[in-house]
Amino acid sequence: TLCSDKRWRKETPQSPFKVPESNNIFLQSISEKEDQKEVSVCLSLMTKRSEILRMDKCIAKEEEKLKTLEKIIERDNLKFEEFLRENEKKSVEARTLFEREAKSKQNKNAEIKKLTAEIWTVQSELTKFEETLMDSKRYKELLFKLSPPEWQEAQKLKALKANGLSPKEDSSIEESSIRNAQLKSCPPSERPQPPDEPELYFTDPQQLLDQVTELTEQNLSLIQASARAEGTLVEMRQLLETKDEEQLKLQINDMNERVDKEKKRGAKLKQKVQLHVSLNTEDQDLMLEALGEKVAAVHRCCVDDRMTNISTLEKLTNIEKRMSVLLQDLESIPEDSLEMMKKIKDSERRSRYCLREQQEKQKERTKRYTERSLADSRKIVSHSLRKCFSAAFYTTVLSKLHITTRRHHYLLVVNYKI
Repeated sequence: TLCSDKRWRKETPQSPFKVPESNNIFLQSISEKEDQKEVSVCLSLMTKRSEILRMDKCIAKEEEKLKTLEKIIERDNLKFEEFLRENEKKSVEARTLFEREAKSKQNKNAEIKKLTAEIWTVQSELTKFEETLMDSKRYKELLFKLSPPEWQEAQKLKALKANGLSPKEDSSIEESSIRNAQLKSCPPSERPQPPDEPELYFTDPQQLLDQVTELTEQNLSLIQASARAEGTLVEMRQLLETKDEEQLKLQINDMNERVDKEKKRGAKLKQKVQLHVSLNTEDQDLMLEALGEKVAAVHRCCVDDRMTNISTLEKLTNIEKRMSVLLQDLESIPEDSLEMMKKIKDSERRSRYCLREQQEKQKERTKRYTERSLADSRKIVSHSLRKCFSAAFYTTVLSKLHITTRRHHYLLVVNYKI
């Protein structure tokens, strides 16, 4: 209507009455505003109509969805009701089955208890039977051992023949194992059954009593023989102990003799030391020179065979160094070779010891000879000097001779020790 009014206004001719221009402008602005309002209203109406149409379409779609959902819900409700009915039916069946299984379980438990009680009774009876069987087997074995050996051999042959074996077959292990396997494989009805009543050698209890008395007599005789053997054993032990004591006494005496010898040797060494202390400075110088010569000889033999101008102490230090090196090398030698070397050295040491003993004995003989000769010469000199010289000169000569003999004896001892 507004649009049609606008068109009519545009199409209508101008009125004969003129309006002023200012009013004309005002009217134009008003008409423009009205036209704008009309256009905006038309646009809003069009948009509202389009929105209403769109909403109507959405409502129709939603109504269709609701209808489909209602159908689905109805179908699900029907299915759920069917499921509930089936579940109730199954629960009833399960309850009845559970009750039936519980009853059967109770019955089975009662049967199991009953069977376990029967098993315990059977086991107790079985243990009793086994004990009686073991006792009877022991008695049978005892009676079999008490019987004569000829009867035992005859019973063994009968048992082998009853089992279908010969003595030759019994000796071979393979055939006996095959026979045992065959006997195990055959049914129990076909296996050879043992006789109901075993054969016994003793038909009368008196025979068994006689056999037992005979065995007791044999045991008593064996006990007496063992007692006699123990007595002889005790005597032999006493003899061995006496022999050991005698040997120990001999060893003790030998050791005492050795101790006495060592004591005598110590006394001799003590005397020699005292003699060494009592020597004068000249004797000490001679001894040091002799020792220096011996050290030089050892140094040439063990360290260096060349002539050197080093002192005796330096030579001794070199010898000690050489000894330490040799000891280290000795530790690195294997045990077998070391034992062999020790044995060889022991034999050499024994031979040297024997040689030294012989030399010492020879020196003692020579010493005695020299002492005798000196004693004779002293007597002769004393007789002659009494006539020619005074007593003072005689004493000086004797003292010089005594000092020279002591010096020679000391040097001989030092050489022997080195």
